[in-house]
Amino acid sequence: MDIELKENERIDDLEFKDLKIIQNKDGFCFGIDAVLLSDFAKNIKKDAKVIDLGTGTGIISILLCGKTKLKKIVGVEVQEEVYDMACRSIKLNNLEDKFEVINENVLNLTNIFDTNSFDAIVTNPPYKKQNTGVINEEQKRLISRHEILANLEDFISVSSKLLKDKGEFYMIHRPERIVDIFSLMRKYKIEPKEVRLVFSNEKNPPKIVLVKGLKNGGDYLKFRENLYIYNEDGSYTDEVLRNYNKK
Repeated sequence: MDIELKENERIDDLEFKDLKIIQNKDGFCFGIDAVLLSDFAKNIKKDAKVIDLGTGTGIISILLCGKTKLKKIVGVEVQEEVYDMACRSIKLNNLEDKFEVINENVLNLTNIFDTNSFDAIVTNPPYKKQNTGVINEEQKRLISRHEILANLEDFISVSSKLLKDKGEFYMIHRPERIVDIFSLMRKYKIEPKEVRLVFSNEKNPPKIVLVKGLKNGGDYLKFRENLYIYNEDGSYTDEVLRNYNKK
């Protein structure tokens, strides 16, 4: 299929079920966070209707189309240029029957979709509070990494409205925000059910947290085994290699 590539764009092979993605080398390319979240959410139920909040170029949704038997996934991306890349990646992978993307802010979703209409939600939201951290002046990266257009509470409150009763919520974030995450999840009736901490290696503190919640779920929390990205020699661990389909 002939897909138009714009300046500085490239097609990357995901090396999984012949899936590919369009990225802009000068924009915001996906990282290991997206790969880890797609693996964490791979048990989404068969025929589920899923929404991906802050889909970016569509990496998590594309991987979930290959890793699960979901019926439909809707990606939500506020940046028009990034949204356009996701649209073309859908066509590149012939996923029009399973994956669609809309150019919207998550704050507007309750005006677009019915409440209690999704079986699962996945989200890799901006990690940094507005006016914190090192600011990258390029607008695409700024919006992707900082809570400029929507904050953590927005993502969780909207998720609660969109999820069906006992619907599943999957999020990747930073460990330093975990108190905020749990507090907001309970506030909006999404009970934390599973947590997994991700470390660069065994000598450093965790850098990522994966959280699964259940709307109107019971109060029982399970900590899964730690995930380490690198061995002592700097090579990827076997689990990370499996996530990248290298082992």
